[in-house]
Amino acid sequence: MNVMEINVLVLAFLGDAVYEKIVRRYLIEQGIGNVNDLQKRTIDYVSAPNQAKYLKELLEKDMLLDEEKDVVLRARNYKTTSHPKSCDIITYKYATGLEALIGYLDYLGKRERIHEIMNFILGD
Repeated sequence: MNVMEINVLVLAFLGDAVYEKIVRRYLIEQGIGNVNDLQKRTIDYVSAPNQAKYLKELLEKDMLLDEEKDVVLRARNYKTTSHPKSCDIITYKYATGLEALIGYLDYLGKRERIHEIMNFILGD
């Protein structure tokens, strides 16, 4: 299946899982051994406001390739009226854009590119 034919929300669904797994592994590798602490620190990376902030930084620093920007735009422009109560619709759409980007890259098997982006987000 052509990745551009996949609904961007489906890509975001995949990207959410990949993104959170990388964050969790990173935090475990930082030596955090308490599950409650892991959960609190994970939220620092996976909350919609923080994901939106990371995507905006990636865009401002022009770190995304044109096809990656296209995926982000498709996700941000996708017509939806639902969003979590914890953030506004614009923030939610940016967060969805980041998740769709990660899902897109994972679907294409571009693990190295995912790690470049995640290293930027995680500050490595």
